[in-house]
Amino acid sequence: MYPLASIRITLGIVLLLFCYFILKSILSQYSEHAIQKAIAEAGLLFNAVSLVLYVIGLKSLASQEQGEMISSYGVLLDREYPRLIGLLEDPNLYIFYNTLFIAYFLTNMKSWRNKAGFLLCLVTSILTFSRGGLLAMILMVLLYLVISSPATRWKTLVTIGGVCSAAGYMTASIMKFDIGQMLEARIEDFSSDGGSGRFELWSRAWEYFLSNPLMGIGADNFIEYNKVYYGEGLYTHNTFLQILSESGLLGFSLYFTFLLLVVIQLMNRRLMKEKPYLFLSFIAFFLQIMSLSLIINEVFFLYLAILSAILQKEERKQLTTKQEGKEIHKHECLVNDG
Repeated sequence: MYPLASIRITLGIVLLLFCYFILKSILSQYSEHAIQKAIAEAGLLFNAVSLVLYVIGLKSLASQEQGEMISSYGVLLDREYPRLIGLLEDPNLYIFYNTLFIAYFLTNMKSWRNKAGFLLCLVTSILTFSRGGLLAMILMVLLYLVISSPATRWKTLVTIGGVCSAAGYMTASIMKFDIGQMLEARIEDFSSDGGSGRFELWSRAWEYFLSNPLMGIGADNFIEYNKVYYGEGLYTHNTFLQILSESGLLGFSLYFTFLLLVVIQLMNRRLMKEKPYLFLSFIAFFLQIMSLSLIINEVFFLYLAILSAILQKEERKQLTTKQEGKEIHKHECLVNDG
């Protein structure tokens, strides 16, 4: 019913795919060490600047009249919660953008730089008060503890304990508010606000899917339908349900197959053990898109470009190793024949 919306999101997907191939081409020219160094430095910069903007925003809002959904610099005042948005516009998206950084710092906490990075990521993520995002991060940490070796597990637990203590001190001394009490109140709100209205939106998405189960109501038409039938232009806040309602079983099958193929690649290349930050990032992304509408997102495409570049480098290493092995075997055979 709303072709312009479908055309808009189609052009957005084409644009991001174009950017993906450019990023993949650029990243393929650098070593894996250089890529990981860039991830660490970008994570430090992103979180440090966001935290500074948050502190400035708190001071700015202190001198203004209080209200709802008021933003200033790096903070958004949402139902009396000073939620960190940093360099973005949405606190729920902040943790999604931060996922790759958190996973990298978590799995590489040998250096003080990475420990500081994890501390910054922890503080900024908690200050978003994003329930779905924080739950995904907790599950990611628990999964890492499960798949890591006993020695690494204990070292990680001790480091996380120290980082959490430092994060608590920072929020209490610098922000001047009880972060624990706010988190508790935020969790208690879940029973009364229906996940910030998400349950109702998911119900609507399911109804739209049932009205056209094969092809859906049309790409990016969920918001338009909401405007017409409910007078509010809101996202689905669940990528799977959005695709199911807008593209039907056909589109959902294609999208789910794509995600499944990524998981198979991660498992076949043993990245869960060798490069756990890539595996954990994908799992956290998967968990978060259950409460966010992220059919097109530049960070996820960036992650795919990094993953693709590193997998290609692994393939080249394996081919080089096989060729060297063949050369050595050939040389040994010639020596024996001689």
